[in-house]
Amino acid sequence: MPIVVDIDVMLARRKMSVGELADRVGITPANLAVLKNGRAKAVRFTTLAALCDVLMCQPGDLLRWEAEDISDD
Repeated sequence: MPIVVDIDVMLARRKMSVGELADRVGITPANLAVLKNGRAKAVRFTTLAALCDVLMCQPGDLLRWEAEDISDD
């Protein structure tokens, strides 16, 4: 998928655990793991805003686009 989730990077920078982030954002650790591991199909703007608020960052610090590798096999 061309959208890469960098929540792990921000967690490391803030020295915060997944459990603490989930508690402070108000989502379950399981749902945060789905988002963190790039398996989510969508994210609510309210959740994204809460993540940014708690992590003191911008949406672009958490999500980035990477071109898909298209190979000629």
